[in-house]
Amino acid sequence: MVGKGTFVRIEKTILKPEERTSKIPDDTKKVPFKMWTKGFLQHDCEMNGEAAIITVARRQDTGTLVEVHPFYELNYGEFLPEIAEIDKVIKDERQ
Repeated sequence: MVGKGTFVRIEKTILKPEERTSKIPDDTKKVPFKMWTKGFLQHDCEMNGEAAIITVARRQDTGTLVEVHPFYELNYGEFLPEIAEIDKVIKDERQ
């Protein structure tokens, strides 16, 4: 169980293969068009369960929970909850 407020990544299918345009390569047409979004869980959720999040830009979204504490794989280091909290405090003070 992943707790409310945890920084996560969700996945959502935007277009199924049969909904994609015919103007793309055949191998691309065979797979769904997906989107991944990071944000903070709005309720407790199981991995691979339906999750509601609020992004850092304060946009709400829903999708399948696929990763906890996602981080850039370009060697920027692992996710630090403290940094996300500092970012939230700074944005709250600007309003």
